[in-house]
Amino acid sequence: MSIFPKTCNAEGWQQRIAAITTHSGEEICLNYIYSPNDGEKACKGVILLIHGFPQTSYQFRHVITDLAKAGYRVVAPDYRGAGQSSKPLTGYHKTQMAEDLYILIKNHLEIQTKIHIVGHDIGGMIAFAYASRYPDDVASVVWGECPLPGTSFYENVKGSPALFHFVFHQVPDLPEFLIAGKEREYLKHFFDKLLYNSLAITPADLDHYALAYSQPGAIRAGLELYRAFEKDAEENRAWLARHGKVKVPSLLLMGEKCLLAQAAKSMASEYHEAAETAMVPEAAHYIAEEDPETFIARILDFIEKLPQS
Repeated sequence: MSIFPKTCNAEGWQQRIAAITTHSGEEICLNYIYSPNDGEKACKGVILLIHGFPQTSYQFRHVITDLAKAGYRVVAPDYRGAGQSSKPLTGYHKTQMAEDLYILIKNHLEIQTKIHIVGHDIGGMIAFAYASRYPDDVASVVWGECPLPGTSFYENVKGSPALFHFVFHQVPDLPEFLIAGKEREYLKHFFDKLLYNSLAITPADLDHYALAYSQPGAIRAGLELYRAFEKDAEENRAWLARHGKVKVPSLLLMGEKCLLAQAAKSMASEYHEAAETAMVPEAAHYIAEEDPETFIARILDFIEKLPQS
């Protein structure tokens, strides 16, 4: 399964596989896209893009090239359990997934400078875990389109009918049984429900995601992300009590048409010392696909006003 989409300019992209060993000794492989800056501008830094569920690094197909042309080295992995990365049975709490990506950046790619992290949906939870646990290695963090486990907002909405899948995905075994063989239909439900720009994800894009989540172990891995939420919430609350709010320059980026937009400021103030918030106006949940131009602009506007690390 190629991760190179036919619908955009993938010139300069490289698809790579990293074999990493976690701090506990677990060995996994992470598939990732790497796009060096195009050489026209001096390298301004590294941007790590972290996708959500039910997606893969493919969700950033419209933004990777332009971020590289703006002068950044771009790394867009499939996190554990997704795309062409390993699908172990365990390790889906977000601190472990952040550790996976930290090892990818520091040990495999040998990037020793501070990086900019951009996370969406589940990737937003991982981005927060990375920035909070490894602050000395992070220049900035942009995350959004998720109720962060441990926040008051998460506690208030985790049982909401609008987020029925938060509960359904945590039921042992049954979701795998019901979704098997119907991956395309199941994924289509979420795209139809959470898109504002209905043309942003084409039937071919849906086919790509459905193929990714039809692989052995892929749906189970995706569900394990949700089964780890209560552990994520516990870890985040304990971390906040022990260390205080995140001091890394932070931006919460939401789709203006999404139900989560209302919570950006409250989550920012609860877990960040001085976070900014911004909206992508012509988008609901899938902001990098619905309005990639504004998505790129919001990210660059934020990180390029920061002191260079």
